[in-house]
Amino acid sequence: MTAKIIDGKQIAKDIRSELKDEVAALKEKGIVPGLGVILVGEDPASKSYVKAKERACEEIGIYSDDNRLPADITQKELISMVKKMNDDPKINGILVQLPLPEHLDEAEVIMTIDPTKDVDGFHPVNIGKMVIGEKCFLPCTPHGVQQLLGRSGAEVSGSHVVVVGRSNIVGKPVANMLFQKNKNANATVTVCHTGTKDLAYFTKQADIIIAAAGRPNTVTADMVKDGVVVIDVGVNRVEDASKKSGYRLVGDVDFDGLKEKASLITPVPGGVGPMTITMLLFNTVESAKQANSII
Repeated sequence: MTAKIIDGKQIAKDIRSELKDEVAALKEKGIVPGLGVILVGEDPASKSYVKAKERACEEIGIYSDDNRLPADITQKELISMVKKMNDDPKINGILVQLPLPEHLDEAEVIMTIDPTKDVDGFHPVNIGKMVIGEKCFLPCTPHGVQQLLGRSGAEVSGSHVVVVGRSNIVGKPVANMLFQKNKNANATVTVCHTGTKDLAYFTKQADIIIAAAGRPNTVTADMVKDGVVVIDVGVNRVEDASKKSGYRLVGDVDFDGLKEKASLITPVPGGVGPMTITMLLFNTVESAKQANSII
């Protein structure tokens, strides 16, 4: 068996096309969805990520209010800017790019964001609503994983999903989302982590594996059954002298080994990655609709 590759780039493109049509329809009603972006400091990865988000906003017609702040900004100044965006009717979503410099309190910043504008899905109000199954802004990467599963034809309902990793960004929320009694969910979910004594015991039972451990080759071919669906969230740099950069990107699973046993598998890059920004756009459009009482 050779796995079908789940093309995250194409699925993200399809969703963005749908969103572009939605934004055009909203603009006919005089509504322009707006995303407020705050980037503190000069971290290269953060700058690159924010630029990609800005391009994505332009692509589908969302207004983007971009703010570059010095690394030595005070907590009070940053909180003041977030509050200003909370009160700005042109802003439907607020994105504070993480991580912040060490002297800033990320938790306080996230708590300051109006939950109705928390398009990253990190505010405890939205996390709480997600856990109890109420409508809310879902965290972007886990929501992207769920969309990949649904749009690739994976059967989630009734399946045994094994999540490898328990981070607040991916592992915990995706586990919660997939056992809800919802579309592209309703699964039996097992969460494995660094305290799991025999990881292979659990992964061999999985119909679907979501790898979000942050370590290359965490899941190898001898640890899975034939026909498994594999969603690889990991992005790791490994040395590769054949590359000009001196490294290449790999996920958390042994892609070459698993693709001969899996039925569906995501590549790295080009799998989950393109979905994260796309679901941020989705949340921003949803926020604009909610703000204007459009269900």
